[in-house]
Amino acid sequence: MLSTLRNAFAVKEIRTKILYMLLVLFVIRLGTHLPIPGLDINQLATSDAGTLYSLITGGQYGTIFAMGIGPYINASIIMQLLTVAIPKLEQIQKDGEEGRKRISQYTRIAAVILALLQGAGQVYTVHSAFTNPNWLVYIVGLLSMVTGTIFIMWLGEKLTEVGIGNGASFIIFANIVDKLDDGVMSLYISAQGSAMGWVRVVVILVAFVLMMAFVIIIQDGERKIPVQYSKKLVGNRMVGGQSSFIPVKVNIAGVMSIIFAISLLQFPQTINQLFNNSFLTWLSELLSFNHFSRCFLPISRGFLPVGTIVYIILIFCFTFFYTSFAFNSVEVAENMKKSGGFVPGIRPGKPTSDYIQTIVDRISLIGAISYAVMALVPIVIEWITGVSMGIGGTTLLIVSGVALELLKQLESQLLIRHYKGFLN
Repeated sequence: MLSTLRNAFAVKEIRTKILYMLLVLFVIRLGTHLPIPGLDINQLATSDAGTLYSLITGGQYGTIFAMGIGPYINASIIMQLLTVAIPKLEQIQKDGEEGRKRISQYTRIAAVILALLQGAGQVYTVHSAFTNPNWLVYIVGLLSMVTGTIFIMWLGEKLTEVGIGNGASFIIFANIVDKLDDGVMSLYISAQGSAMGWVRVVVILVAFVLMMAFVIIIQDGERKIPVQYSKKLVGNRMVGGQSSFIPVKVNIAGVMSIIFAISLLQFPQTINQLFNNSFLTWLSELLSFNHFSRCFLPISRGFLPVGTIVYIILIFCFTFFYTSFAFNSVEVAENMKKSGGFVPGIRPGKPTSDYIQTIVDRISLIGAISYAVMALVPIVIEWITGVSMGIGGTTLLIVSGVALELLKQLESQLLIRHYKGFLN
């Protein structure tokens, strides 16, 4: 890893891209500390710091980047759901590059609408901290936050255009890394004053290391489906006959299933910021991870964490849902048939697609269980020890995935430059 970074910095073109990425991330982190006009940020008592959603968005209440990239993530989720549910949108997405551009434009529009709603809720939440509260100040504050979100969306697209990975992923990566010091400080404070505190910290650190190893295993895990290509006569020569494989990764859905689940759980709280409804307040509390409700089932005699249970169910649902359109087994089988390939022992066509789909479903089940374990470990540890880990399996998966993607992009660009130099 260090050698790859060293070699990348030695190449002027790649070094410029990396420095540009760091500059953009610095601007974004700087904006999370700039208060919106007319607001005394020191008077704020409301914060969602420490939640996974706040780590992903990276925002801080009362700042121009308070919503971060959150509205864009939610808009992307909504558009992906609508693309599956509405045939016309699905057809637009299949219209090549032009169709993808239209879907991206719809996503931006939806992100602005969500930013207006969420921003209005946040302005209402922090309205008491304005030094000269009136409607004009509230509108200026709302427009400042919406503009900040649009600016972050634009920066994310610029990062993508640079060519070293997905810009939105890098922004989420920077937001998570920026909050690591809060987790370290939380562990240090909890360890002071007693030997048992240090024991809890050691247990948490051991769990953290085990989770890191587990995340790396899941990140690289895949099932290889063997493919044999038949020989055919081209001119006077026989070509083909080689063996290959189709890689099916354990994390086809990646962290999207967890991001979808946490976004849906946070939706009542977001809406409640705008309307301040008693039912939404109760629902937001019910869906929080630290809330236990008396179970109405006769088999249970205690309390159940409803929010955590719903969280795990949503992870399973979204894992299979996202995988269903991220990996199209029918299309893979058709492409394989057109190129003269087949899975040994399986007839081409529908039997092949059914066979591939069965494997994908089994792999998705393993992935869903893995994501659920990653999501549960920090929650359970906090229940037992009363200390937050600061970073859990989900955030580890995001950080490791983005870091590995960055290294792969740098290695590929170094390799391309090596071949260009050889050819020249």
